[in-house]
Amino acid sequence: MQILTSRITRAITLVAVVASLSACALPRSGPNKKEIFAGSVLEQGDSFVVTVNDRVNAATAINQELGFSSAFQNAGVIGSDTISPGDVLSLTIWENVDDGLLAGQGANATVLSEVQVDGGGFIFVPYAGRIKAAGNSPEAIRRIITEKLDTQTPDPQVMVARAAGDGATVTITGQIAGQGVYPIERPTRRLTAMLAKAGGVSVEPDVAQVKVIRGSKVGTVWFADLYENPKYDIPLRDGDRILVEADPRSFTAMGATGGQSVISFETRNLSALEAIAQVGGLQTNAADPTGVFVFRNEPEEIAKQVLGRDDLVGTQRLIYVLDLTQPNGLFLARDFLIRDEDTLYVTEAPFVQWQKTLGAITGTATSANSLSNLAN
Repeated sequence: MQILTSRITRAITLVAVVASLSACALPRSGPNKKEIFAGSVLEQGDSFVVTVNDRVNAATAINQELGFSSAFQNAGVIGSDTISPGDVLSLTIWENVDDGLLAGQGANATVLSEVQVDGGGFIFVPYAGRIKAAGNSPEAIRRIITEKLDTQTPDPQVMVARAAGDGATVTITGQIAGQGVYPIERPTRRLTAMLAKAGGVSVEPDVAQVKVIRGSKVGTVWFADLYENPKYDIPLRDGDRILVEADPRSFTAMGATGGQSVISFETRNLSALEAIAQVGGLQTNAADPTGVFVFRNEPEEIAKQVLGRDDLVGTQRLIYVLDLTQPNGLFLARDFLIRDEDTLYVTEAPFVQWQKTLGAITGTATSANSLSNLAN
């Protein structure tokens, strides 16, 4: 009788466990394939589920292209002798008389060693007045001063030299070896030379981006393109702000992958296959290689091409499906490009849920049996 009671108790416990497992979900990392497909537009959901093929890859293959506008590219190189506000000049004036306008008794030369160009670009020279210096070369300034003094002293001779060239400067910040304010000098009139002057970038060159802010204009270029495309090695201007930073793009990895987190791009063009490898690959004891999904908010124009429809308006929610077990599955994953803010999700294999169910049943039944034995 006692044996019969024990068996009945175990049977009742097993039925109760199965019922409870049916009523509530087992622990898992996210939705399974069936649940994802159930959320498609075809099933009255709000997302388009698309199987990746060569046509889809061609429609979605948008490279992250950066570059400077024509306004940056067409700016001329600042002349090495062009004077800017803040520059300091040295003036020497010779007069062909013993008692001149500027020179003292017995001297025929006057030296003005530190004449700074003011914020408006002007300098003041006694008897010559206020003279526009910014934008002119030392030779042009020499001629202007000579003309103004010529009516007051016979045959004046003037020499103008640039004593300090820290009037035209750029500011360099970010992931650069030497942040700071740098003067635009003869060797550093272009962007690459100025970056080299600052010690070079301190981030991997493959993912380094260089942003130049010039007034209201902003341009960004890949660091590598500065050398591959000479047109992007733009001339610098006074007041330019240069920011060096790593590629700000990232994607989110979830599900049965080697890691679940927000991952930064490690290459300019990142494929789905590289993204999987970057997070440690698929979990061999849990992942379903037929259920690799990429969730993305796709722009209207691309969504129309992918879906072959012209009735879509605005950004669309698309879920791309990759089946790595297909003969060309790895090739398709290699050619499918991940974009900024994508979510890479790998479903669990069906047997994993089955194992969890069995584990929960046997574990609970064992616990119940122990309790029953303890009661007896």
